[in-house]
Amino acid sequence: MSDWHFLVDRDDYRSTRVVDAAPADLGEGEVRLRVDGFGFTANNITYAAAGDMIGYWTFFPAPELGDDVNWGRVPVWGFADVIESRCDGVAEGERLFGYLPMSTELVILPIRVSKGSLSDGSAHRSSLPVVYNNYERCNADPAHRTDLEAEQMLYRPLFFTSFVIDDFLDDNDFFEAGTVVLGSASSKTAFGTAHLLQRRDGITVVGLT
Repeated sequence: MSDWHFLVDRDDYRSTRVVDAAPADLGEGEVRLRVDGFGFTANNITYAAAGDMIGYWTFFPAPELGDDVNWGRVPVWGFADVIESRCDGVAEGERLFGYLPMSTELVILPIRVSKGSLSDGSAHRSSLPVVYNNYERCNADPAHRTDLEAEQMLYRPLFFTSFVIDDFLDDNDFFEAGTVVLGSASSKTAFGTAHLLQRRDGITVVGLT
């Protein structure tokens, strides 16, 4: 099996399938990504659980298999290489970091192409949260290190959430509190939040796990 999709039953996450995938046609302005690696953690189970509420199942629609199962593709964060391009400014061989399917490849339509990033302008993703449509261009990303890609796949996406939590508390003057208690302190989001909070004067951080 050269190209494949990993599918999950949206009604029973314990039921999964790996199916053959025929290469998608490449239209004008599109690029083909070869998925090289991705992180898979409890966070991805959250994407499945909130898939219909927030639209996570919509990012990468599953192929129709002709059975009665409601199959889906759980999104993941990882690295992919451009292996074919019909988009000016995006070259074959370039490496990207961003939101990917559990599949061997993905076709995207780059828009808002800049030196450091680009977004997927595919129609089915246009109404979805922008942060998930953005791809970092590794050759221009000062935070990218080849030897730390595994760690980046696991921690970088959730550090966005950590930053928002820290910023929200600061914007509200920590609601006049001097102590922040982190539940599930062994989670990656809590790691990042604790890292940011401990740098602030006058704030004590307590972790529960």
